[in-house]
Amino acid sequence: MDSLRAKLLLIVNHSLFTSSIIGLILVNAVIVGMETYPSIYEPNRDLFLIADTVLLWIFTLEITIRILASKPYRSFFKDGWNIFDFLIVASGHILVGAHFVTVLRILRLLRVLRAISVIPSLRRLVSALLMTIPSLGNIMLLLSLIFYIFAVLGTMLFSEVSPEYFGTLHATLLTLFQVVTLESWASAVMRPIVEQLPWAWMYFVGFILVGTFVIFNLFVGVIVANVEKAEEESQNEATANELKELRKQVSELTELMKENVKK
Repeated sequence: MDSLRAKLLLIVNHSLFTSSIIGLILVNAVIVGMETYPSIYEPNRDLFLIADTVLLWIFTLEITIRILASKPYRSFFKDGWNIFDFLIVASGHILVGAHFVTVLRILRLLRVLRAISVIPSLRRLVSALLMTIPSLGNIMLLLSLIFYIFAVLGTMLFSEVSPEYFGTLHATLLTLFQVVTLESWASAVMRPIVEQLPWAWMYFVGFILVGTFVIFNLFVGVIVANVEKAEEESQNEATANELKELRKQVSELTELMKENVKK
């Protein structure tokens, strides 16, 4: 059994294995995209179903090989990304059996997300983004306060001049979201108001300076810091694994030398 596990481990760790899985995930993505064109999908519905079934069983075989290559088997499920892969593939079989066609087609799209778990650089990036969630709490609170203050102020100042953008508090919040993304904020929102209220530019410039340049830079700073931290942890983990493997080899060599001495 150990020899079989060793062979499967060589397969799993081979670059061709990973490249093939990434290629099949991309093929799955292309197929899902083609299904959105009725002129292509409807005449070839059976072919799409066959292709999806073949891909599903290939991914099932891949997961099975990775589980069998793990020692012990339950160690496979200690990695959150492995659980993510397993659930996507397993749910595919469940839905195929239940014939939930619409849900099944949506699930095919979810398989594209497996590219995140397969490609190490994407996996590190997503891990870094997840690490930023606790750090972003205070920034989100600060941003919410700024939005609320400017929304109440904007509704008080411009509700009569521009009711379509500042008529109500929720309409103003939506307008400020458009402004903070810098999407047509000057031509569509600010300039018509400035024509009637020349001092109104101070409100918009102040909100952009605070909301866009300051707060968003805090977001970027936190994300960059966590990406660097994730990269450092990944390098430390790789180094630890190499040291562990080296210690194992030294131990085996020591045992072999002791046996030779006894002989």
